[in-house]
Amino acid sequence: MHIAFEKGLSEILHYQKRSSKEMAQIKNIGVLTSGGDSPGMNAAIRAVVRTAVYYDFEVTGIRRGYEGLIKGEFFPMDRKSVSNIIQRGGTILKTARSEQFRTVEGRKQAYEQLQKGNVDALITIGGDGTFRGAETFGREFNFPIIALPGTIDNDLIGTDFTIGYDTAINTAIEAIDKIRDTAESHARLFIVEVMGRDSGLIAIRTGIGAGAEAVLIPDTSSNMEALFDRLKYGRKDKSSRIVMVAEGEEPGTAIEIGQVIKEKFPDYDTRVSVLGHIQRGGRPSCMDRVLASRLGVAAVEALKDGHYNEMIGLVHDQITYTPLEKSIKHHITINPEFLKVVEILSL
Repeated sequence: MHIAFEKGLSEILHYQKRSSKEMAQIKNIGVLTSGGDSPGMNAAIRAVVRTAVYYDFEVTGIRRGYEGLIKGEFFPMDRKSVSNIIQRGGTILKTARSEQFRTVEGRKQAYEQLQKGNVDALITIGGDGTFRGAETFGREFNFPIIALPGTIDNDLIGTDFTIGYDTAINTAIEAIDKIRDTAESHARLFIVEVMGRDSGLIAIRTGIGAGAEAVLIPDTSSNMEALFDRLKYGRKDKSSRIVMVAEGEEPGTAIEIGQVIKEKFPDYDTRVSVLGHIQRGGRPSCMDRVLASRLGVAAVEALKDGHYNEMIGLVHDQITYTPLEKSIKHHITINPEFLKVVEILSL
């Protein structure tokens, strides 16, 4: 597999529009969060609701993502519904993964619920799976959908940063700094695993920020040999060592890699720490709050201006519109500069 890194501006400025007659029919906008939660989702919900109220749209909240959409878990929202949530992690709308929405029958039931609830357009907040579902649903029923990128992995085409990524890497950095303290005290080697099954973005950034000796990410199996060489021939006077690992099958989990290192280098006092879901939680950073707020406002304005079936993103500090079929998770070669930075600074 390949690794994603921050995206540049390409063909993503393409957009589609509905006719003014079609848009005149939009009076009620539904909003939901789907898939894995990410810090900043509440800030995005707040921005969507208050912008919709500002432009005289009604707003319908949908609980538990596509699963709640299928079951009609709808409720009206107003500006008071989103008071005092911008600083909260998680999502007040709750989230869930829906196998039923993957079926034609499930999506048909969801469409019927939207008709029953008089919802004319939908704003979804989530990641790759959310976007795939939204793209299919919008195409099948010609239903206007705008998507916001809410995922800590930062692996979607059409935006430089996704909602939650900045908070996640700062949460990871804080944890690794604490791990470094105990590593220094005991002269230990720590293998630290962060999220990123298909993407090494969290691992590479936190690795640089935490001063890691090595970063192991998908599709860089050669790094294992480089790591072994560094442990065998590198400086022996270091009081601590941190090796960052992105979760996934390649090059292996932190536990698997830790076991290999223990066998090959029994003289090292090796420990493993898996940060896990701690990276999803917590108060969103200022960057994530501002990003979510800007994208939430732009989502409602996009519907008002006739955009549909697109993701709202931010590229070079400019709002962009990317067709949903192009905004899914991407796999490109990681920027070699970042791996070089790790290698140079680990001396």
